[in-house]
Amino acid sequence: MLNGLRNLDWGVVAKYAPKLVSGAGLTLELVAISVVIGLILAIPLGIARASKHWYVRALPYGYMFFFRGTPLLVQLFLVYYGLAQFDAVRQGPLWPYLRDPFWCAIITMTLHTAAYIAEILRGAIQAIPPGELEAARALGMSKTQTLFYITLPRAARIGLPAYSNEVILMLKASSLASTITLLELTGMSRTIIARTYLPVEIFFAAGMFYLVIAYVMVRAFKLLERRLRVDACQGR
Repeated sequence: MLNGLRNLDWGVVAKYAPKLVSGAGLTLELVAISVVIGLILAIPLGIARASKHWYVRALPYGYMFFFRGTPLLVQLFLVYYGLAQFDAVRQGPLWPYLRDPFWCAIITMTLHTAAYIAEILRGAIQAIPPGELEAARALGMSKTQTLFYITLPRAARIGLPAYSNEVILMLKASSLASTITLLELTGMSRTIIARTYLPVEIFFAAGMFYLVIAYVMVRAFKLLERRLRVDACQGR
């Protein structure tokens, strides 16, 4: 194993490292935008999914069922290739964005991850001990006050580990953006391989980039979880 690694052409990896860094930057941009906007979209979806009324749950359930039940790759193709088939889309005001692979990837990844984050939030809301909500009502809090001061903060603490897993999954899923011509980390790696014919070296280097990014994200979420636990203890 070690001998095999020594025999690889690491000079080529060093030569193309700046391009890999550029691809990694685009990967981080895709993931950051999609998971942040996805979280914003997921909050009302998750609240609606946790409702006791079926007619409130119905629409979010349909949305989440579709995006959780179909592959991200299919969704990317539907947005990037499928929407262009409609004249109304090509002549509409959003066409400058929908013909750009970057925005198509952002839109698809955002809608995809929002469905998963909403389900995480639904589970977190339903996992809140009923006594805490009863205490809020006993103190005279309205439903809106209870939602913003009790329900959402507690759900954030409960759902944070699952949300961090979703962010890591989106990091790895972002490699699919290369299928619609984006030169993120995987797309840039494939372009370099087409020039150098050295797939092992380049993909190994790309894998190391993904590994380092994932490690940093995991550590950041661990620190955040620890901070929230400390805040919770101090609040008591």
